[in-house]
Amino acid sequence: MYLGIDFGTTGARACVIDTSETVQHEERFAYPHPESQTPDDWKLALHRLLSGIPANIRSNLLRIAIDATSGTVLLCDANLKPVSPALLYNDTRAQHEARQLKELAPEAHIGSQANSGLAKFLWLVNHCDTADAAFMMHQADWLSALLTGHGGVTDYHNALKTGFDVERLCWPDWIRQLPKSHLLPHVVAPGHQTGELSPAIASAFGLNPDCTLHAGTTDSIAAFIAARVNMPGDAVTSLGTTLALKLLSKVKVDDARFGIYSHRYGDLWLAGGASNAGAGILKRFFTDEQIISLSQQIDPETDSELDYYPLPCAGERFPVYNPSLQPRLAPRPKNDAAFLHGLLQSLSKIEADGYKKLAEAGATHVSRVSSSGGGAKNPVWQQIRHRILNVPVTMAVHSEASFGSALLAKYAGITPPLTHSLFI
Repeated sequence: MYLGIDFGTTGARACVIDTSETVQHEERFAYPHPESQTPDDWKLALHRLLSGIPANIRSNLLRIAIDATSGTVLLCDANLKPVSPALLYNDTRAQHEARQLKELAPEAHIGSQANSGLAKFLWLVNHCDTADAAFMMHQADWLSALLTGHGGVTDYHNALKTGFDVERLCWPDWIRQLPKSHLLPHVVAPGHQTGELSPAIASAFGLNPDCTLHAGTTDSIAAFIAARVNMPGDAVTSLGTTLALKLLSKVKVDDARFGIYSHRYGDLWLAGGASNAGAGILKRFFTDEQIISLSQQIDPETDSELDYYPLPCAGERFPVYNPSLQPRLAPRPKNDAAFLHGLLQSLSKIEADGYKKLAEAGATHVSRVSSSGGGAKNPVWQQIRHRILNVPVTMAVHSEASFGSALLAKYAGITPPLTHSLFI
């Protein structure tokens, strides 16, 4: 059995698959206050999800991999106790540090943005007592370390926005010269074995004592892995709280001016970006039941005259990078279906602009899009997106990031049956 755990923006989800990749168990834990989540919330979610796995499955787990939000970082001591606040994926307080990094980093480097893991690392170093700090850790690293008892290891997907050079597979010299750079983790390939379960964890949760932990990935890449697409031009749009685009490209493209970056993905590159807009804005105005009901009143082949930019708050990352960009959600028509139509179409246009921006940067042109995340279940939104993107749009057979992490755990150290390796 193989366990994948996804720590997303609003909660965590566990998925266990067997050798035939059939799902044997799934469970979700919602954070009580997602906007102010803490490491204590993550730890509680981890323990609740482990406890919720049936005993016969727990005792037969072979491998575990964890994905989490990219750019969420913290400092901890040698015993893995946090010695700083956790700065979340959408935290942009490190404006001063980002300006400092722009003077040191190559032009338009992904690590020189205020929401990057690297800028946040510098903010933590500048504003926290680091006397007891032993590791800078990404969210996924810290959670995995809680299960092994050993910190200081990350994967090169999570490390990208912390400035790791994914072409040369090393920390660049200019980063090694930063204050407290010795706190940066050792970087391995996603799926690489990082340790065995600690005896205390195995005993406390009735887990197989021979179960091993494997380096994870980011939540959006885990969703991409779950979709099982593998040809250049294939893309996955994650319609979650935020809107994340991932496109398999023959060419590596990076441009921090527009929030564009590329992850190493086998012998291809996974180009993409993430908008702060997404399905999360819909829940500010409607319940899930209202969205389903109102969607049935929308003609997806008809243009809405409403022109929105539905951000949850000020600031955008991609397809434009503008920390001061204000949400545009007016005027609101009296007809709720018309309002929802405008929101769905505006989000679809942001998605289309994102793929256009990737092509302009030199990435392989998108040829088909698979959809994951909660918004992927809305057939009307899918038809609107198909019309605006002008390429086939389908729902991924498996849309949960936790399933992708379970696949990552299963194929760790083994070449998977795909045209391109999932994670080497």
